[in-house]
Amino acid sequence: MKFLENQAIFTATKIMRQALYTELNANILSYDIAPTPSQAQLFTKANFNENSAAGNKLLLYAHIPFCDTFCPFCSFHKYAYDAQIALSYFKSLRKQLRAIKDAGFSFDSMYIGGGTTLINENELEKTLILARDLFDLKEISCESDPNHLDNLERFKGLITRLSIGVQSFDDDILRRVSRLEKFGDSKTLITKIQKAIDVLPILSLDLIFNFPSQTKQMLVRDIQTAQMLNPQQITFYPLMKSNLTKDKIAASLGVEIKDNEREFYELICALMQEYSANNAWSFARKDKISSAQDENFNHKMKDEYCADHTQYIGAGSGAFSFINGRLYINAFDLNEYCERVNSGRSAVIAINDFSKRARMLYLFLTKIFSGSLNLDEFINLYSVNERELGLLLRALKICGAITQNGQKIELSKFGRYLMVVLMKEFYIGMDRVRAVFKAGLKPNIKRLKIMSESL
Repeated sequence: MKFLENQAIFTATKIMRQALYTELNANILSYDIAPTPSQAQLFTKANFNENSAAGNKLLLYAHIPFCDTFCPFCSFHKYAYDAQIALSYFKSLRKQLRAIKDAGFSFDSMYIGGGTTLINENELEKTLILARDLFDLKEISCESDPNHLDNLERFKGLITRLSIGVQSFDDDILRRVSRLEKFGDSKTLITKIQKAIDVLPILSLDLIFNFPSQTKQMLVRDIQTAQMLNPQQITFYPLMKSNLTKDKIAASLGVEIKDNEREFYELICALMQEYSANNAWSFARKDKISSAQDENFNHKMKDEYCADHTQYIGAGSGAFSFINGRLYINAFDLNEYCERVNSGRSAVIAINDFSKRARMLYLFLTKIFSGSLNLDEFINLYSVNERELGLLLRALKICGAITQNGQKIELSKFGRYLMVVLMKEFYIGMDRVRAVFKAGLKPNIKRLKIMSESL
């Protein structure tokens, strides 16, 4: 069985990489274009504003592209923090939010990513208040590093869920990735997090596993420390090594002798059995879910916005929107982004249309990532090709990745790991989109084959 599973991992990874290579072809725009609510309605058979469990509602995403420090394993879109530049940026971001409202969009959820979203608390607070009032938001998720947790009280009633990027509690790993001096040793991190627990409704700790220098004992200590802190949620991301980050990772952490990703993932699942799995790599406290009166609490605990919302509108430099099978890419250069928004133009500089097959694979991955899906609902909501879906399901059954009981498709233990591998590959592909555009566009270029571009 192990041989079959290994073959499935190899084949699925190859298919994902080939799909990214084939599908990521961005058209550089010579004219202004922006997504509209009517385009969002075309994506499914459901109504645009339908309050369905299928997760068809739009999400608002906003990007804060500033960091005080850069980590070697991170390939997200970011710039070194400058107070004056950030002030101008936040003003433009709020102007874009108003333009999105004027276009007719509505949301009940917002996700703020970065960068370090809490890097300028005054400007972030103004932005969140504006977004909440414009769209009557019910929940706002935010990210932070351990250095921006002292003033969380001011965000009560604004931020619903805060995700803290701890990455590891091991002092050796923290030193190797240049986080020890920046954020403190294990004891310092524990003290900071203890003060932040229960200030906001949901606090999530983000950890990374499969560092080249990480041992099984080090991972166990990370898990036990996170559990001791007792946050509402703990998320474990595999180290996402790509051509963009591998040299920096090797320089700081060394080259791995053995890839422990699957072994470590299975260890995580074994030690997190007292928690409820929100998706393939995120776990929530069972007492929080069972005692919550809000029926949507489990939904709010999830941390992958693209899995909970198949369509989203992106505001900010380098933000993506995904509407009706089309990816809209905002300007990455801060000056260009601000100039476009401030002059009333669209922030979108490129679009990428995906084939129906690619959309089906993307939708299936994002939906099954939570652990299960209803087949009838999936087919009817997204109008997928049943023959192609049938072939996919058959292959997943053969390798033991899924089980089917009536209309319910559920991931097996192996299937959960397989989805982690595929989601990691998908994220690596999207990181390359960011890197290509961050590097700047050559004059007169009209089309970018993302995976072939030299960096």
